[in-house]
Amino acid sequence: MKNRIFSGAPSEDFAGYAKAVIDGSTIYVSGTMGQDPATGAMPESASDQARNALASIGSALAKAGASLKNAVACRVYITDASYLKDIAPVLGEVFRDIRPTNTLLICQLPAPGAKVEIEVTASTRA
Repeated sequence: MKNRIFSGAPSEDFAGYAKAVIDGSTIYVSGTMGQDPATGAMPESASDQARNALASIGSALAKAGASLKNAVACRVYITDASYLKDIAPVLGEVFRDIRPTNTLLICQLPAPGAKVEIEVTASTRA
């Protein structure tokens, strides 16, 4: 049986998705952009957006009984290749000792001002 975690974002309802899905020992966290969790505003800097996205992903993983330390795969979507220099150090801070797989794609994002979206898959299997 799959368990679903919801953040309460309006888009989950109208677009029909969950923030995260737990399937056995695997947790799939939806793509997450970097709005400020307190205000909902999109920060200007790509690094702040990445930090916010990772914090939101960490919160979803905590609801699933896991953390970013359980990450096995990370997919990063950026709107411009120049943002890599800003977000790579943020990713390194979080994942340097964990070493999940990583995929980086350059694409458009749906939210105004969004520069980065991050998606994580985690495993609670020992």
